[in-house]
Amino acid sequence: MAIATATTLNHWIGGRPDDTPADRYAEVTESATGDVVARVPLADPGVVDRVVEAAAAGFEQWGSSSISGRTKVLFAFRELVNAHSDDLAHIITREHGKVLDDARGEVQRGLEVVEFACGVGEILKGAISGQVSRGVDSYSLRRPLGVVAGITPFNFPIMVPMWMHPIAIACGNAFILKPSEQDPSVSLRIAELWAEAGLPEGVFSVVHGDKQIVDAILAHPGIAAVSFVGSTPIARYIYETGTSHGKRVQALGGAKNHAVVLPDADLELAADGLVSAGYGSAGQRCMAVSVAVAVGDAAEPLMEKLQERIAALEIGDGTDPDVDMGPLVSARHRERVAGYVDAGVEEGADLVADGRELVVSGHERGHFLGPCLFDQVKPGMRVYDDEIFGPVLVVVRAESYGEAIEIVNDNPYGNGAAIFTNDGGAARMFEQDVTAGMVGINVPIPVPMAYHSFGGWKSSLFGDLHVHGPEGVSFYTRGKVVTRRWADPSHRGVNLGFPTSK
Repeated sequence: MAIATATTLNHWIGGRPDDTPADRYAEVTESATGDVVARVPLADPGVVDRVVEAAAAGFEQWGSSSISGRTKVLFAFRELVNAHSDDLAHIITREHGKVLDDARGEVQRGLEVVEFACGVGEILKGAISGQVSRGVDSYSLRRPLGVVAGITPFNFPIMVPMWMHPIAIACGNAFILKPSEQDPSVSLRIAELWAEAGLPEGVFSVVHGDKQIVDAILAHPGIAAVSFVGSTPIARYIYETGTSHGKRVQALGGAKNHAVVLPDADLELAADGLVSAGYGSAGQRCMAVSVAVAVGDAAEPLMEKLQERIAALEIGDGTDPDVDMGPLVSARHRERVAGYVDAGVEEGADLVADGRELVVSGHERGHFLGPCLFDQVKPGMRVYDDEIFGPVLVVVRAESYGEAIEIVNDNPYGNGAAIFTNDGGAARMFEQDVTAGMVGINVPIPVPMAYHSFGGWKSSLFGDLHVHGPEGVSFYTRGKVVTRRWADPSHRGVNLGFPTSK
C-alpha cells in the first residue's frame, strides 16, 4: 500500500485529535502482510509544550475532583473497554501480529488494572494517629503529582500502558502516553474511550514520536514523573536523564527469563509451559521464557518433548483462529532476530529447530520467523547473553540444582524466573535463592495480578518502585503528613524549644 493512501494517526491533545502537520512521519505496517496501513507524525518539542499545557489544565480540574467523581469515570471506562475488547484485540493483532487469543488476553490483563483502580477510595486511604500529644492529632495523606508521562513498548500496546494510566488517573494525575510508533492505533482508541467515559479534556493525552520526543518529555519541567518499559540500555538512559531533570522515574528494562527444570518435574507440564512461554506472541514478551536450564537427567527427554510440540505449532496470520503464533512486529525486527539465530550457529550452539526459512503461503511479505530452538548453549554466546525478543528458546544444561541457580543468578537480568519441580523443598529454596523480582513455581510466566506489583531486579529495573498495584499508587502520589491542633488556651505562650509530645 502506498504511503499516500495510508491513514494518518494524529496526536490526542486536549480531549480531541490534533491534526497539526508534522515535518516527519513514521510508517505503521500490518505485520502479517507487510503493507503500510497508517502513518504517525513524529512530534517535536513544541508538541510536548502544547500537550503539557493541556494536561496541566486538565489536572487543575481532575486533581481536585472528588473520589466518588473519579470512581464514576473509572467504572464507565472499565465498561467501555470490556464492551469493545474484541475490537481492541483486532487492532492489536493487525499492527503487532500476535494471535487474537493472545491479544484478547492482553486486553483482559489491562482491564484487571482498571478494575483495581476503580477501588480508588480504598487505595488512597491515609492513616491517623490520634492524641499524639494533648489535643494534637497526626495523619497522613497521599496527593497526586500533577502531569505524568508513560513511554511504552510495541509488544503490549494496550496492557503496558494500562499498567500506568488507570492508576495515575485514579490518583488524580493527568497522564501523557507516548506509545510505540510501530503499533499506535489502539492507544488512540483508548483515548476515545476515556473521553466517552467522561474524563475531562487534557487528563489523558497521546503523543507520537521517537527519541526527539522522548528527550523532550524527560526534560520538560511541567512533567513530574515518567514511567518506562523497554530495553535495558534505554531504561538506564531514561532513568539517568529523567532523574537529572528532577523527575520521579520508574524504568523497567530488559529480561532473560530462565526456567529451571529439575529431574523430578512433570516433564509434560514443563514442555507445555516452555513452548507456550517461549513462543507465545512470537517471543515478543518481556516475561517470555528464553532460557531453559535442564538439570541432570531432565535434559534429553525434555529436548524430545520440546521438539514434538514445536513441530505441531501452526504459524500464520494472527487473525486465523487455527494459528498458534503470528509474525514479528516489523521487517527490521525480523532481520534482527534472524541475525541472532545466525550468530548462535556460528558460535557453536546446536540449532535443533530452525524457523529462518519459514514462508507463510499468501503472506510472503509478512514478518514471519518460525520457532527456533537451541541446545548446548553456554553463557558467553550471544543467544544466551542478549535479549533477543523473538521466537528463540535456548537450553542450557546443568548437573545440579546448585549449578542451575548459579547460572540464573549470574545473569545480569532479574525480571522473572521459574522452576519446574514436584519437590516442595526445592521450590521453596528456589523462591528464596533466585535473584529475580517475579518467581513462578510450575508457572512459566509469573506475571502478578493487578493487586500486586510488576517489576524485576538487577538490570531489569531502574528506580525503587514497581508498576501497578500498591507500588504504582505510591509512585503516582506523594506523601503528606499533617499535625493538627485546634485552639486551646492552655497551649498558648511562646516556646522556642523543639516540640515534643506530652
